[in-house]
Amino acid sequence: MTRTLITGGLVITAADELHADVLIEHGRVVALAAPETQEWTADRVIDASQKYVIPGGVDAHTHMELPFGGTFASDTFETGTRAAAWGGTTTIVDFAVQVKGESLHAGLNAWMEKADGNCAIDYAFHVIMSDVNETTLREMPKLIEHGVSSFKLFMAYPGVFFSDDGQILRAMQVAGDAGGLIMMHAENGIAIDVLVEQALARGETDPRYHGEVRKALLEAEATHRAIQLARVAGAPLYVVHVSAQEAVAELAAARDMGLPVFGETCPQYLFLSTDNLAEPDFEGAKYVCSTPLRPKEHQAALWRGLRTNDLQVVSTDHCPFCFVGQKDLGRGDFSKIPNGLPGVENRMDLLHQAVVDGHISRRRWIEIACATPARMFGLYPQKGTIAPGADADVVIYDPHATQTLSAETHHMNVDYSAYEGKTVTGQVETVLSRGEVVIDQRKYVGHAGRGVFVPRGLCQYLG
Repeated sequence: MTRTLITGGLVITAADELHADVLIEHGRVVALAAPETQEWTADRVIDASQKYVIPGGVDAHTHMELPFGGTFASDTFETGTRAAAWGGTTTIVDFAVQVKGESLHAGLNAWMEKADGNCAIDYAFHVIMSDVNETTLREMPKLIEHGVSSFKLFMAYPGVFFSDDGQILRAMQVAGDAGGLIMMHAENGIAIDVLVEQALARGETDPRYHGEVRKALLEAEATHRAIQLARVAGAPLYVVHVSAQEAVAELAAARDMGLPVFGETCPQYLFLSTDNLAEPDFEGAKYVCSTPLRPKEHQAALWRGLRTNDLQVVSTDHCPFCFVGQKDLGRGDFSKIPNGLPGVENRMDLLHQAVVDGHISRRRWIEIACATPARMFGLYPQKGTIAPGADADVVIYDPHATQTLSAETHHMNVDYSAYEGKTVTGQVETVLSRGEVVIDQRKYVGHAGRGVFVPRGLCQYLG
């Protein structure tokens, strides 16, 4: 392992901005110092003058190879983690899926096999609980002991992932006692299915109706219900992919009461809207995801929530399906369009654009994309910061470069970009993962299998 010195850059963490050199050895950050105060030598020197030196991004919500709607997410762990590295993300937390009738451990083992030997960057797992019963409830504490400390439940998708209120309460009770964290897909799936059936009966089959039936009030109602169940259970709650201003209001009210309730949103809700879902000639299918895109007026509430810390994390919910051959399974029936968007490569750049646009500060950028997801899911300070002892997951970021996002230039294994033609300011230049360069001056020099599984501790964000 070479000794690496990064010189001349502005080091930005969630807590500080300082001009400092960063010394890396044996895959870890060993020291930071003002350039004029040290005389370090190194095998490799990276000049970061006029650049930012930031922690590698932590994307706490991805779905590589996820089976959905009769097909699979088009990014494998190899292609998806390579694209993540291109975008300045050095750790993903993906979702292992429990198959109904099987154990949680079986689901985790299946996903470990998918990832093992294929990832370009480090990875960890949550577990999707599709079948909450006495056996799977007993498994939860054992998984927490082995570094898988969060569990996703669904109030949507009846017959697939759906859990009823009783199952949710019991899982929350176990998680609360064992130190685990429940992640909730908060939409009233039972009511949504009624609205889907009624819309199709009226002949409303285009992609835009996906957004119309998955109403903001049904996201807000489910968010409220999840919060009350968590209160009853005495457990913390993390609500994934918050898209509606009414749901943000539920989270804000709970947090005003001092409850350990947290929320995540995603770039698609900050930068896209129902205008995209309504694009003609079935183009709107590209933007079908759940929770759905909302009218533009919801974006102000999301940005405000990120500034006030009523929303703590921006993840991608990266779950790509190609427009040709996958999304078009839903031609003539929006309910058959695979739900999901590509985005793991775009998150850090889009959030830097939010800094440029004045929505958030530079330190808040790092907080919501690196530090807080690491703290929320038991990875901090190994991940999410630049400090002595932390893994040397470091990005040299050029804040002055401009780029146009496009399927022609991205590295995700999908035939379209959700942000096609959008010009952003800022671009990843060089990426180190545990001290090894994986992106070198905009050239990929990593390889499949160099990423390792990272066991997680308990949520560190409850204080």
